[in-house]
Amino acid sequence: MMRSSVFLISLITILSIGTPVSAALDFTEADTRAALRALDDSLAKRRAFINRRQAGIDNLVDSLAHDPGNRHLLFEIAEHYTAFNNDSALHYLSMGAEISAGLERIPFELRRAALIPLSGGFGIAEQVFAGIHPDSLPATLLPLYHESGRQMYSYMAAFSPDGSLQKSTYAERSRDHQRKLIELLPDTTSEYSYQLGEYFFNTGQKGKARALLEEVFAGEPYHSNLRARAAHHLASLARERGDDDAYTYYLAQAAIADINAATREVAALQELGKHMYELNDVTRSYNYLTEALANAVECGAPLRMVESSRSLPIIERAKTAQLQSKENIIFVIIGLMILILIGLIISLLVIRHEMQKMRRLQEHLRNANRTKEVYISQFLNLCSIYMDKLHQFCKIANRKISAGKVDDLYRLTESGKFVEEQSKDFYEVFDNAFLHLYPDFTAKVNALLRTDAQIELKEGELLNTDFRILAFMRLGIEESSRIARILNYSINTIYAYRNRTKARAINRDTFEHDIMHISAD
Repeated sequence: MMRSSVFLISLITILSIGTPVSAALDFTEADTRAALRALDDSLAKRRAFINRRQAGIDNLVDSLAHDPGNRHLLFEIAEHYTAFNNDSALHYLSMGAEISAGLERIPFELRRAALIPLSGGFGIAEQVFAGIHPDSLPATLLPLYHESGRQMYSYMAAFSPDGSLQKSTYAERSRDHQRKLIELLPDTTSEYSYQLGEYFFNTGQKGKARALLEEVFAGEPYHSNLRARAAHHLASLARERGDDDAYTYYLAQAAIADINAATREVAALQELGKHMYELNDVTRSYNYLTEALANAVECGAPLRMVESSRSLPIIERAKTAQLQSKENIIFVIIGLMILILIGLIISLLVIRHEMQKMRRLQEHLRNANRTKEVYISQFLNLCSIYMDKLHQFCKIANRKISAGKVDDLYRLTESGKFVEEQSKDFYEVFDNAFLHLYPDFTAKVNALLRTDAQIELKEGELLNTDFRILAFMRLGIEESSRIARILNYSINTIYAYRNRTKARAINRDTFEHDIMHISAD
């Protein structure tokens, strides 16, 4: 009766001083991302945390070797192995129970009863626990009695089929022991706040549970087991109210506390791995679920292994998705490489084409230079010939004048025979020089004329007057007066020749333009 009154007073106190739900913490997507990064960092250091915890246990075991009957060391070693290696914890608890009697045996048996369900021995656990009568225990052992009962029945409820009578019975017994435990704890401790918050959680009083559990979460260090458990419950509350950011954040914080404490019962990490799969974060999902499964195996708790093994399909799907994602990335890279290769081939073809054009242009320039050189050479040759002819004429004129044969000189110049002879020599030199530059000129001109009006050359002729007039036009001498002076014809004669030739053209309007575009090759 006294204990029930204390419990009721505690509830009233919590209701009067508890943090209102409206003042509860809110978390953003940025907080969640930061928590996940912190978890990933803790996972990377997990082996160091485990080695540190194992080193502490090894030191205790070394001390026990020097004092094999030390029950305090046996119990401490078992507590350090709890949630780290269940088989080892049960081993040292059994050792302690064997060498103890009376009340000294009770703590070992209570802790054994609490941990045996993890190995599947529900009946054995209940039998061991039932062998201890709370009425015969001193007040100092009652908190341990009810905590062990709470934990034992909690494990048994967790591993029982959902919706079964067995599950609800075990859960009710766990809550009953927890209620009695709360009555015995000092109300100023974090343990008291946590147990009461969890009691509210299990009995559906979500607002009260949230206020107390947030208080415990905020006040406990990062490696605290109470912080991990409080965060896990807060995550469940967040999911119930649809707050995904808070749900993910609290699960990450619970997993961080478990990892920092080197705890291998990482239910929060397993749940978070499933949630990451729901969010399509397959890399984290695979990492978290495989880590949780490895912890269950290392913990030596068969029922934890069975529970974790249910995640194997998700692990397989996550791994498959991860591999598929990598394959997709590889295919994208290969596709990009193919595109780059195609682009490179196209670029090489374009470069090759441009180089060929450049070579053709260079060859054209070389040909043009050679043509220019030939043209200059022929021009100089023609000038040389005419200089020579002029020199010869001067000599003849000088001899005639010196000999007093002025009449002969007059007859020579008046007859035009001299000019005719010189013009014949000029035509011969010009024809050779021009055809050297434009070897197909006559054929290309005739291609511009009607078939019935082709210009025909006499035997031995390279060019005739028609071709020579057109040749001068091709060289840029288009004025009929200049052509007349060079060929020693009248302007009217040149006009007549040009008009006659133009009349033979297939296209009279473009004939002279076509002549100007006859190429040298």
